[in-house]
Amino acid sequence: MNLHDLSSYLDQYLRIAEIADYGPQGLQIETDNQDVKKIALAVDSAPAVIQAAADWGADMLLVHHGIFWGGPQKIAGPFGERVRTSMRTGVNLYAAHLPLDAHPEVGNNAVLADMFGLDNREWWGNFKGTPLGVIGDINPTLLKDIVAKLDNKLGTKSRLLAHGANTVRKLAILSGGGAGMVEEVVALGADAYITGETSHSQYWLASDFGINVIFGGHYATETVGVQALGAHLNQKFDLETQFFDFPTHM
Repeated sequence: MNLHDLSSYLDQYLRIAEIADYGPQGLQIETDNQDVKKIALAVDSAPAVIQAAADWGADMLLVHHGIFWGGPQKIAGPFGERVRTSMRTGVNLYAAHLPLDAHPEVGNNAVLADMFGLDNREWWGNFKGTPLGVIGDINPTLLKDIVAKLDNKLGTKSRLLAHGANTVRKLAILSGGGAGMVEEVVALGADAYITGETSHSQYWLASDFGINVIFGGHYATETVGVQALGAHLNQKFDLETQFFDFPTHM
C-alpha cells in the first residue's frame, strides 16, 4: 500500500488533525520506502525497537509514543539516532499518542473497557481538550478478580491500593500516566480505577478518597491500542502486522 495513502487513512481514522497533543502526530519520519506491506507495532520508538522492526522487514513502525514531545530538537544524540536508524533502514515512523488513547474502537482505554465488559460507558479525563478515559458499569466483581484478569491479559504485575469496596460495580480506566485523576473518578462514582504508573503521593490520595486504584503499568496498559489498530489494518487492507514487545516494567 502506498505510504501516503495509508498515512492519510490513519490520519482520518484516528482524527490526528482534530486532537491536540504534546507534539505533531501521524507520519513523523518519512523514508524513501514508499510501499508498505509489513507494519511493526510497538509502544515506543527507541532505536532498538526501530532496528528490530527493520530486521523483521517492516516498512512502517506504528507506535504510541513517537519522537516529538515539545519544541524543536537538534537531530543529534539519542533523538538523532532514532531519525538516523529510521532513514538508514527504510522504516517509516507513524505515531499516535492521545489520538490512540481516545479512539472509541481501537484506543487503549476502549480496548481495556471491552476487556472488562463495561456498560453504560462515558468518556472522561480531559487532556488538551479531549476526554481520554472510560468509565462504566461492570457486573459485580471482586477486586482481586479484576486485578488477576488485568495481570493475566496484559502480562503485567499490578500494584493495588485497596482503599475501597471489595466488590466493584463501577470501573474507571485511563491508561498510562493517569494517577493524578483519582479525585475526578471518585466524583464520577467509581469503585475502582485502573491506570498505569504511580508515585509515592498517590498512596495517600487513594486512601483519602477511599477508592481502589490498580496500577497496571504505564507500558502494559498502552500495549493494547497499537495491537488493536494493527488488527484493524490487517483486516481492512490485508497488511501484515506484528507486535514488538519491549517492556519497560514501568
